[in-house]
Amino acid sequence: MVDIIVVVVAILGLLAFIMIALFFLYNNLVAKRNVVSNSWSQIDVQLKKRYDLVPNLVETVKAYAKHEKTIFENVAKARERMVAASSSPDLRERAAAENMLSQALKSIIAIAENYPQLRASENFKTLQEQLDGIESKIAYARQFYNDAVMDYNIAIQTFPGNMVAGTFGFTQKEFFQLERPEERAPVKVKFD
Repeated sequence: MVDIIVVVVAILGLLAFIMIALFFLYNNLVAKRNVVSNSWSQIDVQLKKRYDLVPNLVETVKAYAKHEKTIFENVAKARERMVAASSSPDLRERAAAENMLSQALKSIIAIAENYPQLRASENFKTLQEQLDGIESKIAYARQFYNDAVMDYNIAIQTFPGNMVAGTFGFTQKEFFQLERPEERAPVKVKFD
């Protein structure tokens, strides 16, 4: 009889240990998934700042470069695409829209090279500095997002987390990646 009680107590103790371990594993996966979601939201915060800055930048450049109509139209289209993609759950679509706006903004900054009086404008300098700061924060937020995704994906792919992840429907998250492969190539600089 004592042997049976000892066995039952040992089994109950083992079951309690397993349940506690499962709770910890599950809660850890939930926390990591939330860090991934939060890190993407931090990218959105910086994108919103940039989005709000774009009209001021465009209007400042327009005052000097009235004949650069197609570039301004491209920026407007890219900005509209950002608005449309911002509510999409598809991270690829949102990243593509964000990359489109980045490229359009590079065109605006390139225009400034042709207008010395624009480059000398305090308003333009301030806007460009703000944009540079936001772009740096976006790059950092993307890096943080990818780090969070890596940590989360490792947790759901390795034992014993993979057992809990499979049981409770935790799925892999996608990394933020460059949309165009040519952006990975080394930059060729030519001095004429």
